Amino acid sequence: MSDSQKLRIAIVEDRDDIRLSLSAIIDQAPGYACVAAWSTMESALREIASPLPDVVLVDLNLPGMDGIEGIRRLHERFPRLVLLVLTVFGDDRKIFDALCAGAAGYLLKNTPRRKLFESLKEASEGGAPMSPQIARRVIELFRDVRPPAQAQCDLTPHELRVVKLLADGHNYRSAAEVLGTSYSTVNYHLQQIYRKLQVHGKSEAVAKALRQGLLR
Repeated sequence: MSDSQKLRIAIVEDRDDIRLSLSAIIDQAPGYACVAAWSTMESALREIASPLPDVVLVDLNLPGMDGIEGIRRLHERFPRLVLLVLTVFGDDRKIFDALCAGAAGYLLKNTPRRKLFESLKEASEGGAPMSPQIARRVIELFRDVRPPAQAQCDLTPHELRVVKLLADGHNYRSAAEVLGTSYSTVNYHLQQIYRKLQVHGKSEAVAKALRQGLLR
């Protein structure tokens, strides 16, 4: 497989042992390549350039600028850049803040190697991979949120179903299969959802739908 066909992964991780280990594991895996590894978010923001990585693995507990603020800034600069959290922290606040900032998924550092590579591929294809413990917490967060008296959007029932499928971890293609429609139709609905919610991507759409109490 040529380098151009490999999934290009970047890492933001301050611990040298973890960063070097991840880099080596990714480079040794068929179909994957580690194209950058930074110890600080400041370095990542300064040095990231085109062609952008397919997925960036981001630790949250970083020296200087933390991972959540870094995700927010990277997402603002590169809305299509896929940012995947890889951290030891599984508390509600960090999960919620990371997803609201623009993270496409949330993994814990005890994720088995096979699951890590499955998640990298899933994220690159539009999915929202999460460790099982995190997925459970996200569901509980959805249940705990109370809708405002008047939700500030006008999503149709079908559009709401699309958002719920995204929240469940589906990508465009798998959502199309569940709905029995085409990829292009799902993409059209998603563009309408993004416009109505005034967001730029699936993670923002899910986070805003959560805040507005639409995912019940």
